[in-house]
Amino acid sequence: MAAPAAARAWLSRCLFSLLLGLAAAAGGAAPGGACGCSASRGRGDPREAAARRYSAAASGGRSAGRTPMVAIPGGVFTMGTDEPAIQQDGEWPARRVHINSFYMDQYEVSNEEFERFVNSTGYVTEAEKFGDSFVFEGMLSEEVKADIHQAVAAAPWWLPVKGANWKHPEGPDSSISNRMDHPVLHVSWNDAVAFCTWARKRLPTEAEWEYSCRGGLENRLFPWGNKLQPKGQHYANIWQGTFPTNNTAEDGYKGTAPVTAFPPNGYGLYNIVGNAWEWTSDWWAVRHSADEVHNPSYCYRYRCAARSQNTPDSSASNLGFRCAADTLPELQ
Repeated sequence: MAAPAAARAWLSRCLFSLLLGLAAAAGGAAPGGACGCSASRGRGDPREAAARRYSAAASGGRSAGRTPMVAIPGGVFTMGTDEPAIQQDGEWPARRVHINSFYMDQYEVSNEEFERFVNSTGYVTEAEKFGDSFVFEGMLSEEVKADIHQAVAAAPWWLPVKGANWKHPEGPDSSISNRMDHPVLHVSWNDAVAFCTWARKRLPTEAEWEYSCRGGLENRLFPWGNKLQPKGQHYANIWQGTFPTNNTAEDGYKGTAPVTAFPPNGYGLYNIVGNAWEWTSDWWAVRHSADEVHNPSYCYRYRCAARSQNTPDSSASNLGFRCAADTLPELQ
């Protein structure tokens, strides 16, 4: 599986909402309800800065965001749950939400896609600028761990690793050379917005994300139903074994899996849970009205209702994203 616990995304909500793309272990939530990093590293309001910076690249050259998109039909669904597994995450109450039709990336943004973006624009991620990022301890080499002398008190399995970034997910002695089809990690909300803008797309709202996750099903725990492993089959890359000390990798992956792995949900979306937490565009909130709403903007953590949060400049080894769009970028 991929690293445990994390977020749907920044805004993953002032924290931005992090929607669970990732399979976290029950009770293994990272600090701040997200990926192990809770405090912002201190900058001004970044909500539009990344988008403004890369709008020129997005409009001036060809789009390199080649991830195929799936048409998501508009409709009404029950968002959240009246039986929250993690009370503090604001998964409740269940409320009826109307969604307009839109498009969603079929896959998480991969290392290959993100590399194309970086090569085209010269973009430098925030983890690269800061010089470190958070990594799940179980993925680190003994050499890297020997140089780390601090951890997150609430989740000591998350360690700040110097040199960890999207190109070196487990620190300087790691590489993505054999993981180009895996989800890009260590991307902040700002990084995700920059990529989506360049690709003539945007981040999905939390409501769009959860609606897409459910794949047309109502009141089900997972994108495929209520059973985690129907007929013994693995449908997502999640933690197996005793968290955080023993990952048996029964699903075939100790870390991330290719973005095309595992069966898609009813809308044809792959790895919409498991693999990595996915950023959304909304600010974090834990109080929700039960009133019916239209197009709101706003593990047992591998359920569609699972959510978490982080600051917009934070990154970790379980944070990725996928993009959405109102119309197909090729038609704009």
